Amino acid sequence: MFKTLPPPDPMMGGMKSLSPRLIVSDPDSASAFYQVALGAEEVFRAPPGDDGRPTVVDHRIGRWSFRVSPAVSSWGWLSPGDIGGSAVLLEIEVDDPDGVGDRMIAHGAEVIVPIENRPYGKRSGRIRDPFGHLWIITGELR
Repeated sequence: MFKTLPPPDPMMGGMKSLSPRLIVSDPDSASAFYQVALGAEEVFRAPPGDDGRPTVVDHRIGRWSFRVSPAVSSWGWLSPGDIGGSAVLLEIEVDDPDGVGDRMIAHGAEVIVPIENRPYGKRSGRIRDPFGHLWIITGELR
């Protein structure tokens, strides 16, 4: 299917970052959720498009960044609700997985797999945020 080649050197291609972009129906509500539930800092907001929604909102958590954008089917930007679920798992490692999970749930997220000590040596679980994205919340055993 794919021809085996040596892996490219990301530095030779000039890659400077990799930032997931979460496609959601309501970027304003999603941005507010990620700020309160995950402690994300909004660092940039594009002006509203024709539909009144920002085309992108950039966030930072520590040294990591991610973006939120509205679903626009004509661009091929589909939210989890548009495709019947999330095609990607976002995994975050935190000092207090229980606290992060509790905050997410308090603000509308749903437990998919409870956060518990796991046999592979981590405390983790899965949460679906109010916009359909799936998160693995993981940390040290308790």
